[in-house]
Amino acid sequence: MSVFYQRFERHAHGEGLKAHATHYCAGCGHGLIHKYVAEAIEELGIQDRTVAISPVGCAVFMYYYMDVGNTQAAHGRAPAVAIGHKTANPEAVVLSYQGDGDLASIGLAEIMQACQIGMPITFIFVNNAIYGMTGGQMAPTTLPGQKTTTTPEGRGRLTGEPLRMAEIVSQIDGPVYVERCALFDNKQRMRTKKAIKKALTLQIENRGLSFVEILSECPTHLKMTPTDAEEWVKNEMTRYFPLGVKKDETVEPWFSLGPPRFDPDEVVGVLGATNTAPERFGGGFPSHIDDQDIEIKFAGAGGDGAQTIAMITTRTAINEGWDSTHIPSYGPESRGGTSYADVHIARDEVLSPSSPHPHLLVAFNAPSLDKFGPTVRRGGVIVYDSSVVEKPPTLDDSIRMIGVPCTAIAQDLGKRMVKNTVALGAMQAATGLFPPESFLATLRQSLASKCSVLELNEEAFERGREACEAVLHPA
Repeated sequence: MSVFYQRFERHAHGEGLKAHATHYCAGCGHGLIHKYVAEAIEELGIQDRTVAISPVGCAVFMYYYMDVGNTQAAHGRAPAVAIGHKTANPEAVVLSYQGDGDLASIGLAEIMQACQIGMPITFIFVNNAIYGMTGGQMAPTTLPGQKTTTTPEGRGRLTGEPLRMAEIVSQIDGPVYVERCALFDNKQRMRTKKAIKKALTLQIENRGLSFVEILSECPTHLKMTPTDAEEWVKNEMTRYFPLGVKKDETVEPWFSLGPPRFDPDEVVGVLGATNTAPERFGGGFPSHIDDQDIEIKFAGAGGDGAQTIAMITTRTAINEGWDSTHIPSYGPESRGGTSYADVHIARDEVLSPSSPHPHLLVAFNAPSLDKFGPTVRRGGVIVYDSSVVEKPPTLDDSIRMIGVPCTAIAQDLGKRMVKNTVALGAMQAATGLFPPESFLATLRQSLASKCSVLELNEEAFERGREACEAVLHPA
């Protein structure tokens, strides 16, 4: 079975002549490197074990060519994703395939830490001295004097010297094999092929991390023919990036995590897990809000407690037997900056954790209400702190807007910080998301180690419910 797919699905849906095309420019080195990687995988018989990590950049489309396990990582994060794959499945042969902008710029911290750990992973670093896909900007490996779209006069002293990644990585304890190769003639191509196979072999044998840097041509941004680009790599790039083995240590096999374990009994106790099912108070999924998936957003300033009640809501949903997620978003300041959280509660499975069009918004200040109020879907509910928001915006007539003086109630209780618990009670009364006792049970779990404030929070929750009921059903 060929490691390469027979069709290139990206062009014309894999039909006609373009089914066998490539998206890479003529003379680009990626095609050759893909070939050597595929040949090594086939020769080593590891196709069913291989997981290729593709980043952002020209390397991203590796998954269109290679019939192996594939994961596409965020820009620069391929090493972190590779570590995740290797620890989750130690028998996998993990290949992180990255360009210079990805690995040596935005992903510099990730590759350094991955190398420091040194677990058996293979890194293929394609160095063409330019940001290829994004428009030809200067990369960390751009040569002095080289013209790019961001250094039209040529890379100068103030923009720094090229990063020699192979030399840097070779100084870290973790890697066992580091080599820099090239593609400009047959001799160098054969060295590249051997280096790739060796790097994969060392991983298969559980000896450690390998890093293969490959000098590659980019005729498009060099504005050269493929032949001239090869000469440029040979004559110019190798002056700053000398070829050869930078590190090659003999290390006995050491990596042995064992297969992943999925027995729930083995993880009991982790993060306070228990075999005892929590008591459930709800009669079923809150389908009066949505039949399958409920979106909620909590928003305010840093310190308002939006994240806390988002987590309590999520844990309450889980206690009631439903799938639920909480995704926080913080401003730069621990106090005073923006802070919001997206929560999902699903009957079966949360498919996306973000809440761009919430059924319910809880807003602690005017900027949050102004920003997220218009995103609430028709028929939704907004609970806002009327102590802070003096004039709420005009929104769709189908949206119920309920102002509850959360801050004033909290101050009356003697502790301003429990205004979020007041808002939680108001949300419960406004929506009937879960019974009051469901939220109170989660509060008691969360505050088990802070018994001194439990009674205050329970009272704040009830006061929030009462205040909301007064707004909904005035005497």
